Amino acid sequence: MNILQVIKERRSVRRFQGTSIPKEMIEQLIDALIWAPSAGNLQSRKFYFVYNKEMKEKLVQAAWGQSFIAEAPLAVVCCTDLRIGTYYGSRGKDLYSIQDVSASIENLLLVAHELGLATVWVGAFEEEKVTEILKLPNNLRPVAIIPVGYPAEHPTAPRRVAKEKAVVVIE
Repeated sequence: MNILQVIKERRSVRRFQGTSIPKEMIEQLIDALIWAPSAGNLQSRKFYFVYNKEMKEKLVQAAWGQSFIAEAPLAVVCCTDLRIGTYYGSRGKDLYSIQDVSASIENLLLVAHELGLATVWVGAFEEEKVTEILKLPNNLRPVAIIPVGYPAEHPTAPRRVAKEKAVVVIE
């Protein structure tokens, strides 16, 4: 597949098969995360790969009952490392750290799709509860939970805004 094809075909999937993900694929997902660009190459992010069913059930509760998190064989909790503020001040802490982890997440979503895996980007959860569940240190802030697994559904493409509404050309 070419990159644009992967981008256009990837979907948010909320129903997963129970099949486990091979270790080789997990390694490719990790590579996708760590090879994303980052501000000043500080790589201000950390990822928790949660396979434990009991812990995934706790994440479901922190995410207001989004049960598909526990149905996926893997839930990746994506965190910013707020220590970037040491280098870039409040802009680093409030913006660059979010951008860094977001670039990694997009890489993960695209590589997962290329491998035949499904994902969905979950941002609706209580940060404090996720922090408590994973016993995160004070410098880490959870910003997304990404369930990963083989799809049990194949959603159709959602509508997109017209190019003219999304892009302003300045010549």
